[in-house]
Amino acid sequence: MTKKILVTCALPYANGSIHLGHMLEHIQADIWVRYQRMKGNEIHFVCADDTHGTPIMLKAAQMNVSPEEMISAVNAEHRSDFSAFEISFDNYYTTHSPENEFFSTSIYKKLRERGYIKTRTISQLFDPEKQMFLPDRFVKGTCPKCKAEDQYGDNCEVCGATYSPSELIDPYSTVSGSKPEMKETEHYFFDLPAFEQPLKEWISSGAVPAEMANKLNEWFESGLKQWDISRDAPYFGFKIPDTDNKYFYVWLDAPIGYLGSFKNLCSRDSSINFDEYVSKDSPCEMYHFIGKDILYFHSLFWPAMLYGTDHRMPTRLNVHGYVTVNGAKMSKSKGTFIKASTYLKHFTPEALRYYYAAKMNGRTDDLDLNLEDFVAKVNSDLVNKLVNLASRTAVFITRCFNGKLAGGITEPKLFEQFINAAKTVDECYEKCDYARAIREIMGLADEANRYVDANAPWVLAKDPAQKEKLHEVCTNSLNMFRILTTYLKPVVPTLATGVEALLNTTLSLEKISEHLCGCEIREFKPLFKRIDLKTVQAMVNDSKEDLAKSAGSAKKPAPAAPAKKAAKDDDSEIAPQITIDDFAKVDLRVAKIVKAEHVEGAEKLISLELDIGTEVRHVFAGIKSAYRPEELVGRLTIMVANLAPRKMKFGVSEGMVCAAGPGGWEIFLLSPDSGAQPGMRVH
Repeated sequence: MTKKILVTCALPYANGSIHLGHMLEHIQADIWVRYQRMKGNEIHFVCADDTHGTPIMLKAAQMNVSPEEMISAVNAEHRSDFSAFEISFDNYYTTHSPENEFFSTSIYKKLRERGYIKTRTISQLFDPEKQMFLPDRFVKGTCPKCKAEDQYGDNCEVCGATYSPSELIDPYSTVSGSKPEMKETEHYFFDLPAFEQPLKEWISSGAVPAEMANKLNEWFESGLKQWDISRDAPYFGFKIPDTDNKYFYVWLDAPIGYLGSFKNLCSRDSSINFDEYVSKDSPCEMYHFIGKDILYFHSLFWPAMLYGTDHRMPTRLNVHGYVTVNGAKMSKSKGTFIKASTYLKHFTPEALRYYYAAKMNGRTDDLDLNLEDFVAKVNSDLVNKLVNLASRTAVFITRCFNGKLAGGITEPKLFEQFINAAKTVDECYEKCDYARAIREIMGLADEANRYVDANAPWVLAKDPAQKEKLHEVCTNSLNMFRILTTYLKPVVPTLATGVEALLNTTLSLEKISEHLCGCEIREFKPLFKRIDLKTVQAMVNDSKEDLAKSAGSAKKPAPAAPAKKAAKDDDSEIAPQITIDDFAKVDLRVAKIVKAEHVEGAEKLISLELDIGTEVRHVFAGIKSAYRPEELVGRLTIMVANLAPRKMKFGVSEGMVCAAGPGGWEIFLLSPDSGAQPGMRVH
């Protein structure tokens, strides 16, 4: 039965370029969408730029252009990047649109009429120099818990504590550098707690991945809070109805942008019934592809707004993890913070689409783009296994048989194995478990290549008595190649188009079991070029140049922090001197990591068990942004062995591991040279 489906990706923010982290989500969604189209489902794939908020307003001012000018230029760049990566949007739009303003206003008014909008006066930090209220991320100061300097107004990146901006010690505005003042203002709130029961029912329906549903239950247990949906002028966004200087918070109108983009598509295609897809009792399906960092908004606020205004709630949220490069967070200084446009100067989109697909398992695990593995995997699978299957056999069809395939298939059992894989491949694509699909497909590719190797068409071609056998072997091989490429078509659409041209046919699931026999094919031409590490290095170097150019082309430098503040990433200032007696109190030991696990509910921590020779210690380390637990097991590191145990929310930490770097993505565990043993004293 044909389905009607609306699919969206999270909206990229319009203050920067698309990078390879963004591309994970859009490639994941595009593969799913293309597969659904191959199955014959009616599917509409929409997205837009997220264009409102204080950062947009401030960056436009820094560039000496209007916000409208800036978001228009960014939108053109984003469209170009997504198109080049073969992301097959039916509509790519903007949240700064009449459609989005209409839906934001109408949804707000309906919520207000039904009593779900509350008002109350709050105290908020205010920049007296810029005459503006400051969002949390535009305030910095000293953490009230651990006293780390230059921490943001909502949480500390050193100890992980969360707090309100008013709790910061010596706060300052990152906009002007001035000391903010507390000022009262009236704000508007969405009554999220009123929707607790329908949200619980929706989450338990399977709309949210099981591993993320547990996190949502924690939020329910701690109690849902009313959501502040207003911001004071000056602000770039939509004005709240019946107010003079209040604007919708960007996170209110951003998800509504899905509806705005879809409505814009419907206005250009009268065959699509907008209400049929979004009404409360809609028989259609709606899927959102998002990152785990915005799960809170999409699993609580957004479905609650939809439910409260008689719109359908999403069928499912497909949630993915972050992208790391070479095992660490993308780094501008290392050249691994790679823009989509920079990547495309060096590689085809097919290479990254395939590599990402080969590592996507449909869960929220982070995906590591290991650049050496990227080269090896793409060459091994797409070149050696897939394309070579055709290049080694199609040439004989052209040379010996005037381009015409044999009249039948002579390996029915082998073909049955290939065709029967359709069920498994279908299950994998539906669940976004592309990694398993790729393993299944490449396993078949190995079978096909073993068949070619065993029959050696290059040997048969030398013996006139084996001409019929040669014809059969090459025809069998190209039919296996056809099935494999059909399965891979959603992943590598341009490569599939080349195969369709070669075989003079359309690759479709419907015809997967129909053999291609007795017809003509075209002369084989290269379908995919081998990639190499030299090109990877050139891409990394280009990324470093991108950073240098962007740093040098800023028209106006960002306001500096007060002179007494040290920049967060600046290691040039030496800490106060200590004596040798002070240092002697610190017992540094070589430790072997025998176990490493994620800490459920913690964004930055990994739980480590450390063997220090005489005992095993349990330590929580804030290194999750830079390392995956499975990469740490068996590694030697350095720990502070005589640090007093510290009771934390997640348990007791019995020491501290040593690391270097500015923090965030760039954390480097200290390790001794080979030969060191657990328990050795560090001198």
